[in-house]
Amino acid sequence: MQLNDFDLRSLPRDVVKTYLSFPQRNEFLPVSLEQDQLLILVSSARALPLADHLAWKLGKILRTRMVEEDTFFPVLEQALSLWEEDYETEPEHSDFSGESDGFGRDLLGWSHEDAPIVRLVNKTLHQAISQGASDIHFEVQDRKFVIRYRMDGGLKTMRTMDSAVQPTVLARIKVMGEMDVAESRVPQDGRFQVRVGNKDIDLRVSTTPTLRGEKAVLRILDRSKNVLSLPELGMDQEDIDLYRQVTTSPYGIVLVTGPTGSGKTTTLYSALQELVQESLNIMTVEDPVEYHLPGVNQVQVNRAAGVTFAGAVRGFLRQDPDIILVGEIRDFETASAAVQASLTGHLVLATLHTNDAPTAVARLLEMGIEPFLLGSSMLMVMGQRLVRINCPSCSREEPISRVTLAILEEEQTGLTTQVRGEGCDKCMQSGYKGRRGIFELMPVTEELRSLIVKKASADEIRNFMQGAGRRSMFRHGLDLVGRGRTTLEEVLRVTRF
Repeated sequence: MQLNDFDLRSLPRDVVKTYLSFPQRNEFLPVSLEQDQLLILVSSARALPLADHLAWKLGKILRTRMVEEDTFFPVLEQALSLWEEDYETEPEHSDFSGESDGFGRDLLGWSHEDAPIVRLVNKTLHQAISQGASDIHFEVQDRKFVIRYRMDGGLKTMRTMDSAVQPTVLARIKVMGEMDVAESRVPQDGRFQVRVGNKDIDLRVSTTPTLRGEKAVLRILDRSKNVLSLPELGMDQEDIDLYRQVTTSPYGIVLVTGPTGSGKTTTLYSALQELVQESLNIMTVEDPVEYHLPGVNQVQVNRAAGVTFAGAVRGFLRQDPDIILVGEIRDFETASAAVQASLTGHLVLATLHTNDAPTAVARLLEMGIEPFLLGSSMLMVMGQRLVRINCPSCSREEPISRVTLAILEEEQTGLTTQVRGEGCDKCMQSGYKGRRGIFELMPVTEELRSLIVKKASADEIRNFMQGAGRRSMFRHGLDLVGRGRTTLEEVLRVTRF
């Protein structure tokens, strides 16, 4: 069932307006009116009395059709987005109220009676979540208030307004994040939860003062999204087999490296979901907890309460764990706790911020980890990035530019043409739609262990891996270019070759 199965614009205005006045209306939806018979879709038997009451208020004969939630909620979202255009007005500075009216309820539960600022913020959140954005930026640029979404790793301007609304919008966001509305001189952090249909969404809020006024960034964490399987991440079968082999070891440490937003935690959880079984005690410490995985004991960092990565790992060792996941190693204390846990008979999975796999060794040595301890505990390091995938609707073959060929002259790629998206409505004119990972796996062999103990540099380790025939992230990206999945420019962008 799709929205275009019904002509929702033909519904009389009084039907739509009456429906939108219902505070609890997220399980029923009027879709057509024919000869005084009002057809209402319902996703739950709980909504039948409300549907009956709506028909009674309008003086119509009720007809209902029960539909599954997975079918109902997309239609509901599209319908509300369509009707919202009719009730939207440009927000004015004086429309904001410090009351938390509308806060904490389903984003699909907006009302045309809500203050314009409330509707603007709710609509922005709803649209960003629906389009799969990972972050929302609210900022002033050139005397304009700009809202940008980060989608597929890049920022895109979605809305531009007069800068006069900026203080009001920021105040609304602070109210939702339970932050100090009156303080605009120092950075603040907050968080809140919303619900969109059958999805529970967590949002982390960060504000910071700039020369043009406060800027707010909201990180979107969809608790309902499923953990991807290893093939869905984009790993080749050979890499999957090696990764599975290493992550089923009884003890040792496995690292996934890359910059923020490169999918490190997702990769670890993809392996973790395959390891969950009744006979294992699996514990994680994260900041924040991005996925909820049944059968796993998950702890969230809370520095105000004294819960840190290192402290949690030390506490886990008294909980008889088999597998420990550390959300991020960022200091000596955490690194030391993770290495000690791996040496005392536990499998430790962790992330580390480095440019590639060979650099991870140098980074841990710089933190102060003894080389012989690192060499004894490390099982594998995997570097990864996310590349954007060509839009399937507008991709065309084209010659590779001379500039790109000149950059890759020494690489002998053998490529003269590539597939690139031209840009269309389905990919928002970007030419790309979706992302997938590119990986480099560095298993720790006896030869590599000897290099680690000798404090070999990242370049020495990189040369050793190249001589051993291990594929780099750049070479994995080239394979995707040859298959028409992405572009050379995209691979160069993420690998910084």
